[in-house]
Amino acid sequence: MTSLTPIADSSQNNRDRMKQTFHLNGLYRGVPTQRYGFETAIDKSPVTTRIYLSPEGLEGDQCADNQHHGGLERALHQYPFEHYAYWREKYGAEVNWQTPGMGENLSTAGMTETTVCLGDRYQWGEAVIEVSQPRSPCFKLNKRWGIDGFSVDMQAISRCGWLYRVVQPGWVSADEPLALIERVPNGMTVREVCDLFFGDPLNGAGLLKLKDQSRLSDSWMSKVELRLETNEVENWNFRLLGRADP
Repeated sequence: MTSLTPIADSSQNNRDRMKQTFHLNGLYRGVPTQRYGFETAIDKSPVTTRIYLSPEGLEGDQCADNQHHGGLERALHQYPFEHYAYWREKYGAEVNWQTPGMGENLSTAGMTETTVCLGDRYQWGEAVIEVSQPRSPCFKLNKRWGIDGFSVDMQAISRCGWLYRVVQPGWVSADEPLALIERVPNGMTVREVCDLFFGDPLNGAGLLKLKDQSRLSDSWMSKVELRLETNEVENWNFRLLGRADP
């Protein structure tokens, strides 16, 4: 059984618990439309009322490509609000850098890849959600922002955001905060996972550390195990660039 670090009830821990409660800047869902030269649900709309969160995600939230998006271990996508300022500074204010431009369902300030850990569980309204993996940037972000290689840039600096599985379904809303309720003691930060998985993909010690993450999604775990077995990295070109060759 996985060992957990609960948030305890002492007065000091109550203060710590308050520090680990995060209010949403926005809650979003989308449906597939023909944009940017392909069918996509990356452009999402605000949800202003209570909505049911099932194991598959928010009610009415759809994906255009169910092979690479959505599913039980990718039910929700969260992207840090702070990162938009970074992209604005790097690429210029003439691009409309604002949420939910990365296709995120959840937007918060104060949660980033350096503070969120794989396997973290959050109470959100009636629901409980659990961090399952970082987001894998894809070529559709290049098209959406009109910047060649944007997905490569996002991956290289580990500003990818992360995905959740739904542990307990229930009614949620943008007015209800995310409250950290469990953390796996050996849980790696999302930044650490990205830096190893993308930045040092054949580091043996790093792969073994990733393999020890019991709450890593099955799809990522299978890639970790295959790398350990073959000492080869899967081809990222299609995901990042939309083509087989570099």
